Amino acid sequence: MGKVERWMQVSAIRVEEEDPGSADARLCLASYFEELGIRFQTGFDPAKSISATADELRPPAGIFFVARLDGRAVGCGALKARPDGIGEVKRMWVDPVARGLGIGRRLLTTLEARAQRFGLRLLRLETNHSLVEAQALYRSSGYREVLPFNDEPYAHHWFEKPLRESGMLTPVHKRGARP
Repeated sequence: MGKVERWMQVSAIRVEEEDPGSADARLCLASYFEELGIRFQTGFDPAKSISATADELRPPAGIFFVARLDGRAVGCGALKARPDGIGEVKRMWVDPVARGLGIGRRLLTTLEARAQRFGLRLLRLETNHSLVEAQALYRSSGYREVLPFNDEPYAHHWFEKPLRESGMLTPVHKRGARP
């Protein structure tokens, strides 16, 4: 019976674009910040972290997603799109009661797909050493650890992942081929 219940829960998950100022987005972000404050050895102060303001997470500068299980917000993730073709994955969080259902991976793949639609060529993110689940998710999703690319005070690990070029987004013309 456990497998059936799990499958039903997984099928009930919805990942939807959301305004980062909505009540559900604010609830997710507050829960995310609270958890970081508990898990990080030095606590967490969003004002000291690299910015991810609501304006930075709204199109065309970025996008914000909320994951819902049976209509209840249980996760979030955001993308900041930079003009140099690099996107930054921000504010990835899943409610502890909903972990293990693949919500983090669904959020991440949704962000990657949207980054491709934005025409981004590379995704980057950073994370704290205490977030071992996040590190495992990023590694298993094809992100590779790289040297620090920013001065995020709470980060210990920096990752990046090149995005596949798509003929619809980034035309590639072979020598001798007609455009």
